[in-house]
Amino acid sequence: MTKTLFVVDDEQSMCRFFELTFTHLGYRVITASGVSEAVGIIDKEKYDVLLTDMKMEDGQGLEVLEASKKKNPDTPVLIMTAYASTDTAIEAMKLGASDYLTKPFNVEEVKLVIENQVRTSALVKENIQLKKQLKQVQSFEFISNSEVMRPVLAMIDRVAQLEATVLVQGESGTGKELIMRMIHEKSNRSQGPFIAINCGALPENLLESELFGYEKGAFTGADQQKMGLFEAAKGGTLFLDEIGELPLHMQVKLLRVLQEGKIRRVGGQREINIDMRIVAATNRDLEEEVTEGRFREDLFYRINVVPIELPPLRQRSEDIPLLVHHFVHRFCSKYSEPIKEIHPEVMSALLKYQWPGNVRELENTVERLIALTVDTVVRMEHLSPKIRQVIGAPIVHDISIPEVGFNLEDHLEGMREAYLKKSLKICDGVQTKAAELLGISFRSFRYYLSKVKK
Repeated sequence: MTKTLFVVDDEQSMCRFFELTFTHLGYRVITASGVSEAVGIIDKEKYDVLLTDMKMEDGQGLEVLEASKKKNPDTPVLIMTAYASTDTAIEAMKLGASDYLTKPFNVEEVKLVIENQVRTSALVKENIQLKKQLKQVQSFEFISNSEVMRPVLAMIDRVAQLEATVLVQGESGTGKELIMRMIHEKSNRSQGPFIAINCGALPENLLESELFGYEKGAFTGADQQKMGLFEAAKGGTLFLDEIGELPLHMQVKLLRVLQEGKIRRVGGQREINIDMRIVAATNRDLEEEVTEGRFREDLFYRINVVPIELPPLRQRSEDIPLLVHHFVHRFCSKYSEPIKEIHPEVMSALLKYQWPGNVRELENTVERLIALTVDTVVRMEHLSPKIRQVIGAPIVHDISIPEVGFNLEDHLEGMREAYLKKSLKICDGVQTKAAELLGISFRSFRYYLSKVKK
């Protein structure tokens, strides 16, 4: 997506310079030649970063700063001036300026500052969106009547106000990331970003540069300086998911960060102070990993200051009806379906099933039932064969056969075709997602689809 730079300066040559320089870098550049023109543009235009001169013929850059912050509080504003003084710098910062540049300035430095501000702005906007999502998610993930969840929820309130490192351990799909988001939202850092990274999702050679950032020329392809996640999480929380997957050499580097509160970018010499809270989660037994030599003991004790054990869904089965009820309403709304009733036999089956994939598996199961069930009541035959087999329910249930008989193969082919077409419609034609929705392999999906097309 094209980024927009808004430049305010009564020197036309300066506006023209920024226009040429940043248009070449792929930006859309809008300009104003004074305060009054700038204020009018602020009311009409959207931009990613604003750069304003301090002193202009018709007023002060601080007026532009105030107008921008009033209209777009999360958009960064940079001040530039040839009349530098400590007082004006402090005043600008108090009003919300993100940085302060003094003329004459180094062109490369200005490019770097603006691009860093654009990246930071994107992170802030992403964080705002995540907070909105969190408010939607919190209402169902921790709807709970179970005794085993009460200590966990109480612990969230207690540790949120602490700066101590939190380690959540639990099986996949239990909601470890949501726990961390809730802790962040209740903490004094809630106005800062919440940034999550899965330590097992990135190759080792990319993980370090992603966390620590890098300097220009640090390695092949490092064409410009990049801020890492440790810096991007300034004032907020950095969540290291699946920390048990962290390579040993990265464990050493993380330990140093926790001990010293400083980082050094890849290829850099300067130490940078960091201000954020580190929290972590894992589905592994880290004590066993320590014994086996796969996880550093000193790092384990550093991150395990406040341990939280998140119980699997099978240990809080009394929450299943509440979660099912919520998911039914959410997915009926999503697919514009009338609210469907869950037959008592189906609810009984859902309670008997052990849910190895925990809440995530339950959520996917309910979505599949709502998306693919034509009837207003979800019955046993709508459940996947996997669940019915595991709980010992018959695969064929509550069906009728016409007295005159019928062609079973044609009937099954017709049902299969209907499910294939509906799954493709739900998944916007993405076959891999449609196969997942139906609980079959992509290869099987393609095979059945080819038969339909014939």
